[in-house]
Amino acid sequence: MLIRSLAIPKRDLTVVKESATLQEAIDILEESGYRCVPILDETGTLFRGNIYKMHIYRHKANGGDMSLPVTHLLKNATKFISIDSSFFKIFFTIKELPYIAVLNKDNTFFGILTHSSLLNMLAQSWSVDAGSYVLTIVAPSRKGDLFQITKIINKTTSIANVITLDVSRDDVLRRVLVTLPADTTKVELETVITGLEKQAFKVVSIEDLRNE
Repeated sequence: MLIRSLAIPKRDLTVVKESATLQEAIDILEESGYRCVPILDETGTLFRGNIYKMHIYRHKANGGDMSLPVTHLLKNATKFISIDSSFFKIFFTIKELPYIAVLNKDNTFFGILTHSSLLNMLAQSWSVDAGSYVLTIVAPSRKGDLFQITKIINKTTSIANVITLDVSRDDVLRRVLVTLPADTTKVELETVITGLEKQAFKVVSIEDLRNE
């Protein structure tokens, strides 16, 4: 459901059929203004890969035949996710790509999930619009640290969002980013900081989202 709501469906996309020539593909790319578009089979249901403007122009500059099929410069044929893929698979598959192809459960082409859509979702989960302060808290990697941090904060105010960093590194300090709700006062903020530092949690950074 997450991907379905974030992805751009096929009907709203510019695509290139696999029978198109490189010249036809570059014409489509130039007209659309995109640097990369999906290549689909002739039925428009199967994802073949992506075609990039830069690769076509490089081919042309080197005297390449522009009447070759677009599949001659096909890229990212294995870069796709399923409509029901987990968030972690999405995040690590898309990486440096401008978008990732999304397939239905029957492996037909659903659409694409763009890098910007994913970043916008992460920004929303950070509660930037609904938050007040973001605290960067350093925890000494003890069992139950996250429970203790949330317990201390909830004595004074609620929590809009929590993100933990450094989770792949053992026996080092962990950073926990906590977003406090929009109605948190300065007094409540100071109370939270005092409570955290009494329990050996150091608040190393405070960002006021309302001043950004």
